Amino acid sequence: MTVAMLITGVKGQLGSELSRRALRASDIPFARGIDLPEVDLTDPFAVRDTVEEWARVVRSDSASHRLVVVNPAAYTAVDKAEEDEETAYAVNAAAPALLATACASVSARLVQVSTDYVFPGEGTVPYEPEDPKGPTNAYGRTKLAGERAVREILPNASYVVRTAWLYGAGGPNFVKTMARLERERETLNVITDQVGSPTWAGDLAQGLLALARSEVPAGAYHATNRGATSWNGFAKAVFEELGADPERVLPTDSASFVTAATRPSYSVLSPAAWDGAGLPPFPGWREALAEAFRVEGAALRAG
Repeated sequence: MTVAMLITGVKGQLGSELSRRALRASDIPFARGIDLPEVDLTDPFAVRDTVEEWARVVRSDSASHRLVVVNPAAYTAVDKAEEDEETAYAVNAAAPALLATACASVSARLVQVSTDYVFPGEGTVPYEPEDPKGPTNAYGRTKLAGERAVREILPNASYVVRTAWLYGAGGPNFVKTMARLERERETLNVITDQVGSPTWAGDLAQGLLALARSEVPAGAYHATNRGATSWNGFAKAVFEELGADPERVLPTDSASFVTAATRPSYSVLSPAAWDGAGLPPFPGWREALAEAFRVEGAALRAG
């Protein structure tokens, strides 16, 4: 089975990584990446025309290619979303619904990338995909609305893939911020009372490619690097990879950093559904961080 892939948000952290890997894959003869200003995912005509034209070109080569649309594009400015939930909703909820409708018209699968923020963040054991939802901020609410729209419109051919604490060579992220602050400050105060699973975009991209090739049932899956740590523990590990003293990272709590959006205290996602479907397991988060620095250390260190 060969896969044809349409990837949104290719200027972003995950979209760019996924696009690079898809273009190198021998079993993905048709891989196309889109982003603004070429295609506005909130424009129903643009979405319909883009998906239909892509499908037409692919099928003119062979009707046997599997069509898979992957949607990493998102409004990810968590604090700004509190003041502009309308725009966040347009990108995170309405746009996935448009993609799902377009995919239905051409018999394509849709992989909707989502977030740990759909959960309330008050747990003590890793969240399973079907656990009760309860987002505490506008970003989480809009992403949950997008998940539900996709599953309702395309129940038999849609995949919600939740991830967390993503970092990589492209775009701003926590690892790059820590690398920059390590150069600028003698010590850093980083919170200890928020726990999650740092996830390298390279590993997530590989996981999404495996999902696109697979025969696993439609539904929701969790895809993060294994294990958990606090932001403080994550920062210390980044310092270690930079060759800096991790003791320069000092403990503090969330009360010391007031933000517009409430962040979940516990964001660990269970890999049980992913593993149970026979998809390749993700490495541990610390191992993944070391590999990320080995592969793309220059970009990460640049901050």
